[in-house]
Amino acid sequence: MLELPLLHAGKVRRLYAWGPDQILLVATDAISAYDHVLATPIPDKGVVLTQLSLWWFDQLCDVIENHVVSTEVPAEVAGRAVIVEALAMVPVECVARGYLTGSGWAEYQASRTVCGIALPDGLVDGSRLPEPIFTPAIKAPLGEHDENVDFATIVALHGPELAERLRSATLALYGRAEAIARDRGIILADTKFEFGLRPDGTLVLADEVLTPDSSRFWDAAAWQPGVALPSFDKQYVRDWLAHESGWDRASDLPPPPLPDEVVAATRSRYLAAYQQLTGRSLDSSPCHE
Repeated sequence: MLELPLLHAGKVRRLYAWGPDQILLVATDAISAYDHVLATPIPDKGVVLTQLSLWWFDQLCDVIENHVVSTEVPAEVAGRAVIVEALAMVPVECVARGYLTGSGWAEYQASRTVCGIALPDGLVDGSRLPEPIFTPAIKAPLGEHDENVDFATIVALHGPELAERLRSATLALYGRAEAIARDRGIILADTKFEFGLRPDGTLVLADEVLTPDSSRFWDAAAWQPGVALPSFDKQYVRDWLAHESGWDRASDLPPPPLPDEVVAATRSRYLAAYQQLTGRSLDSSPCHE
């Protein structure tokens, strides 16, 4: 047990005070779905999230600065923790979509738009968009669902200058990451980024980045618009809860525990994403310098 001041406990991460202006960010093995933290953890998930984020931070460091300070952390959280800058976090989920699916597909069917952005007719679930789009969401309290909004809402909340910086950084990061993932046989359908501000106003990439928790990864070899696509993310858990578990999302009951086979299959998907993207096994992951 860490004997440090706990600053915040989120769905997956714990933030502890670490010296002046720094935070120890710890990723647990918890998994969330449909705005619930599930009772059953996924072994090694926190390590995958941390190590994959560190790998991506290295790939993207010339696009934007990030919050990583050091991976020299207490032994009991080694591999799943990182020391980061304490930033003024911008309360916006900065989502980039290169493909139409999920909530974007649902909105498109009703209005031919996604977060106020008009899209052409004839797209299907899984279609590649003409160009990536910025579809932000307003962060909700724990247990509530983030609200998709249009760009004008972000301008109204945070001003035109910061709103444009968020949009530009999000699309630049997505463009780089999508190309890297595609070269490794993975389609990055969509992802979310979070940013913070230093006291001097510098925009900094923070939290996790391009993990199976924050992104939708598809097998490029199996991609076919209009059909169900196998994924490397937690969609597998969502599908089990929605279709096989017997749980009623509209009820006040929490989701049921995950069976062993769902835990094992989910863990294998997280590990597969890490291995296919980085080209190395989790055990051989070198420390971030």
